[in-house]
Amino acid sequence: MRIFFGIITAVLFLTSCGNNVSGEGMIVTGKIDGLRKGKILLQKLEDTLFISVDSVIVDGNSEFEFSEEIKSPEVYYLTLQFQDSSNVVKRLPFFAENVQIDIISDLENYETAAKISGSTNQDKLNEYKELVRRYNDQNLELIESTLNAMKEGNDSVLTANELKQNRLMVSKYLATVNFAMNQKDYEVAPYLMLTEVYDAQVKYLDTVYRTLTPKIKDSKYGKALESFIESRKELD
Repeated sequence: MRIFFGIITAVLFLTSCGNNVSGEGMIVTGKIDGLRKGKILLQKLEDTLFISVDSVIVDGNSEFEFSEEIKSPEVYYLTLQFQDSSNVVKRLPFFAENVQIDIISDLENYETAAKISGSTNQDKLNEYKELVRRYNDQNLELIESTLNAMKEGNDSVLTANELKQNRLMVSKYLATVNFAMNQKDYEVAPYLMLTEVYDAQVKYLDTVYRTLTPKIKDSKYGKALESFIESRKELD
């Protein structure tokens, strides 16, 4: 699994350059309720490191606005840093595009309470999260059941739960592949294959890649998926 993560990081870094700039930029506006002092940063990942693109100091007013030209739609992060000794950092991922994006959240429930509007890929990503929520909930129930069975020494329940978790994982993977195929016109499709089912059989990754439109194949995540598939084939 570490090998796969290493390959993904490498191909995302190598494909972060070379995409055509659209000529139109992204504007990110919003407000973080409850934030009185600190810093809000616009960041992205490059070679496993968070790179700050822009930032604003908060001193009473938590409204913000950033502008950035996106070479290809990708996940950025709205990061909070606090002016104290806690060194606490909160990051909110969102799918960046060259459009106006509005982000409203609050300090206490920063990621879960966030409302992000304007990004089509973010809307698609939200649809996916809603789709797989039931799989994640079922998995949590199985984990709780397994822990109880371990305490009680109930081997039959442990065996049954292991089979159920394997079936659940397969179902979630197939649902992800099917969702990605239905989003072939959006950058979220290759992104999900790289982040959610990167360890699936290569044939599934390849199937999704072949369904992508030329524009998406030429995007950052489209190129990264192509390189990742080639690397997986070499490993296999």
